[in-house]
Amino acid sequence: MSLKPKIALLSVFVTAGLLVAPAAQAVESTTAGTTVDGRIVDPRPSTAKLAFELHKLALLSHGKIRVSEIGRSNQGRPVWAARVGHGKTRIQYVTQQHGDEPLGTPAALEFLRKVGVGHSAWAQKLLAKVTVDIVVRANPDGHEHDWRYNYDPKATPEYGEKGKGYDINRYHDPAVAPKDNPATEAGLIQRRNASFKPDIMVDYHMQGRYLDANGKEITASTMWPTHPGVKPSDVDFAKQIAVVVQRSIDGNGGYVSQYPGGDYQGIARNGYGLLGNGSVLIELSLIPEREQQQIQDALASMLAIAQAAADGSVRTVDPAGAEAIPPRGPALPGTVEEGDEAA
Repeated sequence: MSLKPKIALLSVFVTAGLLVAPAAQAVESTTAGTTVDGRIVDPRPSTAKLAFELHKLALLSHGKIRVSEIGRSNQGRPVWAARVGHGKTRIQYVTQQHGDEPLGTPAALEFLRKVGVGHSAWAQKLLAKVTVDIVVRANPDGHEHDWRYNYDPKATPEYGEKGKGYDINRYHDPAVAPKDNPATEAGLIQRRNASFKPDIMVDYHMQGRYLDANGKEITASTMWPTHPGVKPSDVDFAKQIAVVVQRSIDGNGGYVSQYPGGDYQGIARNGYGLLGNGSVLIELSLIPEREQQQIQDALASMLAIAQAAADGSVRTVDPAGAEAIPPRGPALPGTVEEGDEAA
């Protein structure tokens, strides 16, 4: 695209009010810790800013990043997906199924910036080996309302809250067709997954603050499919990915534990594991003073998974190493115990 159309399109975003870029000092009070590439990253970009940033990255990538709207939330907000790369191995990341668990979303933007913008030899080699598809903020209504669920005041859900909405991460049962899925946004993820057919599927969430058995604070947790119907080979592949996750986050200064999740088939890591994906959950702990570092850790895991898939090293990892990841212990005293899947 020539410079003139690029400027014109960016002008449309500005006119539409999509250029909402708060000054660094406006977010410093809520974003402590190590910065990402020397920049303070907005941990909770607005719906408008997210749209702007995705389309800006697409323009700056000269077509390498392809952004599309995969559907609308119950309140009419777009659910965005971004795809980058053209390699045979296919990876899908999903962020913010729960609206009040935001940090995977800015990490996804940073991943797209790292691999899609510029012409580094490393990125070009990576994108020749993998195709990465990201559902960026699966639950925009939940984000706007700052709650876990989607928005459906008529909901009387088995999983969710009556009068509020559905817990999206309980509605990925492969036996339920997307058109019959009562959780609108879960149906959108199902369709995207079915059309993309990923080898690897990683779902980013957030949890409360927890310790290990020795009192050391956990910064993130991971888990593979635990539904008994998932093929053992697919479980082993997910365990290999989980070890890559642990190594990348621990190597970045974090501390990863196992997540004590359930085996219900509607949970994304189980549902997509049943479909044959190498399906993994990542839970970033809610540590306000470490927020920027948490985004950086999530980014490190995204990059490491993509690289290990690209060079084939993920398949050489001993899956037994996943069982050696330390278990998550008690909640940090004085904090509210929270959980994505166990509740």
